[in-house]
Amino acid sequence: MRDHEPAPDRPGRRLTTKETAELLGVKPETVYAYVSRGLLTSRREPGGRASTFEAREVEALARRNRREAAGSPGSGGDLSVRTRLTFIDKDRYYFRGVDATELAARHSYEEVAEWLWTGRMTRGVTFTAPEETVEVARHAVRALPEHTSPTDRLRVAAIAAAAEDPLRFDLSEQAVLSTARTLIPTLVAALPPVLHAPKDDGPLAHRLWGRLTGGPADEAALRVLDTALALLVDHDLAASTLAVRVAASARAHAYAAVSAGLGVLEGPLHGAASGLAHRMLLDVLDQGTAVPVIADELRAGRRIPGLGHRLYPGEDPRARVLFGLLEQLPRAEPALLAARDIVATTARHTPLHANVDLALAVFTASCGMPATAGETIFAVARTAGWIAHALEEYGERPLRMRPSGHYVGPRPPQPLPE
Repeated sequence: MRDHEPAPDRPGRRLTTKETAELLGVKPETVYAYVSRGLLTSRREPGGRASTFEAREVEALARRNRREAAGSPGSGGDLSVRTRLTFIDKDRYYFRGVDATELAARHSYEEVAEWLWTGRMTRGVTFTAPEETVEVARHAVRALPEHTSPTDRLRVAAIAAAAEDPLRFDLSEQAVLSTARTLIPTLVAALPPVLHAPKDDGPLAHRLWGRLTGGPADEAALRVLDTALALLVDHDLAASTLAVRVAASARAHAYAAVSAGLGVLEGPLHGAASGLAHRMLLDVLDQGTAVPVIADELRAGRRIPGLGHRLYPGEDPRARVLFGLLEQLPRAEPALLAARDIVATTARHTPLHANVDLALAVFTASCGMPATAGETIFAVARTAGWIAHALEEYGERPLRMRPSGHYVGPRPPQPLPE
């Protein structure tokens, strides 16, 4: 052992500035910078002029510096997550290398979900759930207050479905995929119907429609809904998806991982954003112009919902596809004109493009759906992506999603409070 390395059998050993600098791999000036920042404690020995440092404290700082430099387990370096699922590039995004908008245009939500999970295209696939699981979830959801949000209902349904599944702790790929194929239709079936009990078979979009509105379901409108679900399946490491991966890293089962995602999705800057855009659209339709509505939003210090996206310098490709389909829906024309008015009015000062939240708002407002419908569509769709990310995370080292906190509080030990 070199003389400047701390010896484990000498707990009181102190190091000179030179020894400390060598151990940390820095210049002596940097050692004093550490002292001024509170990262090291120096002491002058009686009768001496030079500072000394406690060996254990220096070694602890050296370990921390090595973790931060190398991104070792537990350091947070793993938060740059490697994934084979979604790639976002400029104004396009891809599922397993295939253009996501083209997939959504040609395949159902269930087919796109299977592609994301397995990398195989299974044409004509539909998801079904055991009746006993559906009934348990419905019973739990019916016990909630009438004003409960759709996302809360979905979260309760997921928990109830988990309690019904004795195999939920099996994290093998086939078991998790089986969970996914039954959980998603269970979530839809657990939502209360608007007017009458809709069928619980056929494409998922058809089953979801009667839980969003009592209005008629024509083919054009159902196509918009199915395409929206497929487009929203995944979008890389959004906040809710990161929460899912953290849960999966701790080896939470798939139901719990989905529940973690639902908890984050409810935020106004994530899944609930389409509801804000929906209400703004109704205000514009009521006023006949976007000018006073935008002015009120800005006066209140709020950002304009449904505009701009940090990952796309241009138009959100999801919005582009949905607006194209909505133009073929006659009932959507007033809301489409209102959306264009919002974009044009805001562009006088800040040229922002419409994002998927505004497109969802046009759809939900046009089809007699409540403001929360966009959030419901988002949550159901994204459940498939969360399962895909959980599957990836189960194949990684456990507990790797564990950043180290950078403590900036009072330096211990502090005296006990009186």
